[in-house]
Amino acid sequence: MSAPVMFQRLDTESGHQIGIATLNSERSLNALSLAMVQSLSEQLAHWAADPQIVAVWLQGAGEKAFCAGGDIRAIYDSQRSHAGELDQQVTDFFTQEYQLDYQLHRYPKPLLVWGSGIVMGGGLGLMAGADFRLVTETSRIAMPEISIGLFPDVGGSYFLNRMPGHCGRFLGLTAYNMNGADACYVGLGDHLLASADKAAVLEVLTQLPWQQDKAADKQQLTERLLCFSERAAEAMPPSILAINQPLIDELMAGELTEVMTRLGHTHSDEQWLQRAINTAQAGSPITACLLWQQLALGREWSLEQVFQQELIWAVRCAQLGDFVEGVRALLIDKDRSPKWQFSGIEQVPAGFIEQLTESPWPQHPLQGLKESAL
Repeated sequence: MSAPVMFQRLDTESGHQIGIATLNSERSLNALSLAMVQSLSEQLAHWAADPQIVAVWLQGAGEKAFCAGGDIRAIYDSQRSHAGELDQQVTDFFTQEYQLDYQLHRYPKPLLVWGSGIVMGGGLGLMAGADFRLVTETSRIAMPEISIGLFPDVGGSYFLNRMPGHCGRFLGLTAYNMNGADACYVGLGDHLLASADKAAVLEVLTQLPWQQDKAADKQQLTERLLCFSERAAEAMPPSILAINQPLIDELMAGELTEVMTRLGHTHSDEQWLQRAINTAQAGSPITACLLWQQLALGREWSLEQVFQQELIWAVRCAQLGDFVEGVRALLIDKDRSPKWQFSGIEQVPAGFIEQLTESPWPQHPLQGLKESAL
């Protein structure tokens, strides 16, 4: 049995080392399992305390994906066997996943993520907290939870609210697949590089005169990475989101009922837009309602509060929401015909959404999140 995450050290000319972590499940597009979460979190803590390690590079095995999301099949299997109950395995997975995401956001050394290929759901949670989110012409980045009855978690309440205009609403409601330029436009990518330059970028890391000071090392890293992104710029596809920002803002303006009505009357010859509209209309009404509440409340939350509240929503969506049915339709039976609990957003009772937001624990599992970051 191969290790869930492979670790190695890359020597630098300054006498230090770069920690290399590789999500090691190429066959599943590096879907994030609990074993991966635990292994990565433990090694990151070790490297944070190791004076020889000056930076960490996180990547996925193979060329197709950094990480296609959480291992939702395992979550589905566990919750399905405990229908309607608060399932401990589901709680454990989301708790430890969010602890890892928070750990990445607060990491004390420069952290680089090679976000080439597919980056979705839980994979975006890993990438969002890095100092350097490196995306390429092959990057396909999305939060597709509306199609499985979850919600844009792993910090989505935080980063979706910090995007231009109504891009956060659009991405959460439509599961639109961003390219690398889109990711940079909305603040989820830092450098758009050519995928063929990966080895050259790693070589540059070994040549830097590392200072063991995060601010100074980030500055020199930025300067070197800009050279790569400027060289690759002309060959990169443009940002569809940037080009269409006024249209997105127009479509997503107002309350959720207004938005869904507007989408229902919108038909486009643009494939990217029509696919987005179709996804929103076919998605879980519970997810759509929860997304609107998530984005409204999350504007004022700290990062700690974001993960604490998202944990409540995640376990409640699995216990009471559309998650089990959504995964069944998409991944188990693959009929792509989910039977959502409610036929539309108007049928979702306000009391039901309130129930999804109520903590099921006398003591929240992420109560001491800040103290447990490292």
